Amino acid sequence: MSRSDLALTLRDTWIVGAGYIPLGLAFGMYAVSQGIAWWWIPIFSVTLYAGSMQFVAVQLITGGAGLFTIAFTTFFVNFRHVFYGISFPLRRMKHPLARAYGIHALTDETYALLATRDPQTLSGRRVFFTELINHLYWISGTTIGALIVHWAHFDATFMSFALTSLFIVLAIDAYRANPRPRIVVYALICAAAGLAAGQTLMLIVSLISYTAVVVLWVTRSSSSPVDANTASFVESAEGGHQK
Repeated sequence: MSRSDLALTLRDTWIVGAGYIPLGLAFGMYAVSQGIAWWWIPIFSVTLYAGSMQFVAVQLITGGAGLFTIAFTTFFVNFRHVFYGISFPLRRMKHPLARAYGIHALTDETYALLATRDPQTLSGRRVFFTELINHLYWISGTTIGALIVHWAHFDATFMSFALTSLFIVLAIDAYRANPRPRIVVYALICAAAGLAAGQTLMLIVSLISYTAVVVLWVTRSSSSPVDANTASFVESAEGGHQK
């Protein structure tokens, strides 16, 4: 990797690190406070690397959720990545292992950095190292957070609110991008349906319900030209934080 590629990659990714490291600290502290051994945290961050889904996974694992519930929830939470793959410059990486890692390490922020660049100006090494450096930011933050709680031996259960805060901010951002009260009403109805189904099925029922709402909305809109508001609704339904 040339110095110019490295300089460009560091210039592009430092802003991602400014977000990943603090959020990673919160995750590491939260996960250890829930009874997970600190050494599991870097393993989770290397193999799972799903940002907000890692917070959800901790709750599901410590809550005794089954494998099907965890897999089903992960599929719905990260479903938007199916669409990322359409325009992500994965083909710039020639080696099969590099491509496999490129798929694994694709996050919202990495996609935002690379998909908006002219593919002709991106080398395979620049794409690979952009994903790798972002991944290292996340691993560093989560591991440091886990070690802080492990060594300091203080109660960090208050970090459980980090996940709630994260999704509140994401919801506010989504509403600002598409200020339509009807979406909020639909979301609240779907959440109520999930709560009525019980703690174990809450996420699955809520996600399926909201997905059904989106499908019905798109089906009804397909008979007429898709306007900006409809497109924005679908985008907000699929959107979310980093992987």
